[in-house]
Amino acid sequence: MLQLSALLRKPLITVCTLLGLSGCGSIEVSQYAQEQPALDLQRYFNGTLDAYGMFQKRSGEVVKRFHVVIDARWQGNVGTLDERFTYSDGSTQQRVWTITKTGPQSYRGTAADVVGEAIGESSGNALRWRYVLALPVDDKVYNVDFDDWMFLMDERVMLNRSSMSKWGVDLGEVTLSFVKR
Repeated sequence: MLQLSALLRKPLITVCTLLGLSGCGSIEVSQYAQEQPALDLQRYFNGTLDAYGMFQKRSGEVVKRFHVVIDARWQGNVGTLDERFTYSDGSTQQRVWTITKTGPQSYRGTAADVVGEAIGESSGNALRWRYVLALPVDDKVYNVDFDDWMFLMDERVMLNRSSMSKWGVDLGEVTLSFVKR
């Protein structure tokens, strides 16, 4: 009996792993193609916006809140988003995105603390924005995967939910509400 259980252990672990991964399917941005209002990224991120957000650990505990003032401008297919963060602990941060429209519904972006390029795809009222952020924590910097989903609610409001992970392990979520002035 001991030999049989040892023989079944590896196949059982493999089956359990595959079943667990089958729930990790990804939602495609194209499924929002018919949703209105349609997101025009160049139109929405143009001018001054405010964003209000929070970071939650994977347990759901809110550990940081923040406000962002965004100055957004486009010249042709290249946009600049100058984000100025003020956190609930009083600390501040600036991130300047350079975003390039690379196709009718595709974008690439860079920022000083983004590793490589961010990749974005839009459809209907939705934008999916994926990137690796060099995130400073205490005296170390961790490269963290972000998977942002943004949904245009009306001409002034867009909601954003970001999943953060490292090596496939969920670290938490960032929730944001953008409001055009």
